[in-house]
Order: sequence, then structure tokens, then C-alpha cells
Amino acid sequence: MPAIDDCLRRAMTIRGAIGASLIDYTTGQSLGMQGGQEQVAPHADPAAAALGTASVIHAAMQTAAYAPAVPGDTVEDVIISTSAAYHLIRPVRTGFDSRLVLYVWLDRAEGNLAIARRRIRALAEELA
Repeated sequence: MPAIDDCLRRAMTIRGAIGASLIDYTTGQSLGMQGGQEQVAPHADPAAAALGTASVIHAAMQTAAYAPAVPGDTVEDVIISTSAAYHLIRPVRTGFDSRLVLYVWLDRAEGNLAIARRRIRALAEELA
């Protein structure tokens, strides 16, 4: 798991990063996690967050499969914005049966969405 741990450590260097995890979206299990969720949200439940992330990406992928704008179109990433944060979910393309997503939680006041998306894309490509 050194590659996963290194990827998550690097994700945490993105300005505004609060937390990062690699999730198997078919099971909702987190394969690795970094961050200070305990300090920011002491009642946060990382297992529930991973399961929720899996549900979101699964729904997005099903929607894209049922109604592709262009043949072969795939989900690039999912962004959830709240008044305080950005939640970025990026599929990791590991092959035909890819089922991993990189999830990064950013403080909206500190983070830059465009820069974070580029960094997360690069990290996901390195994992693949």
C-alpha cells in the first residue's frame, strides 16, 4: 500500500485539503485515508463517508451509461459543492474492471477547485 499512502499524502498537500481517501466504490470500503477529519468534524464517520461516496459515484456512472452524450462517454469526476467545502470524486482507471475512486475533501475558503481538479487527475493517473 505504499503507492496508496503516498498518493493520499500528496493529495493532502493540495491547498485547502481536509481529507483524502481511496475507495472501492463497489463495496464502499476505504482502502486508505489521510486527513484531519477528527479536528474539523469530530462526529464524522469515515466509514459512512466512504459508503456515501461509493453511492454517489455508482449513481453517476449508471447515469452516464444509460444516457451517454457521446458514445463511449465516461464519468471524469464528480464535484459536490456545499457552502463550506468541495468534495471531489475521481475514478481511478486501473483497467477494464476499474472500481476505485479517489476522494478529496477541500475547505472551500482555502481551496482552489480548478487547481485541485488538475492535481487529483494527475494523482489518479499515477495510481492507475
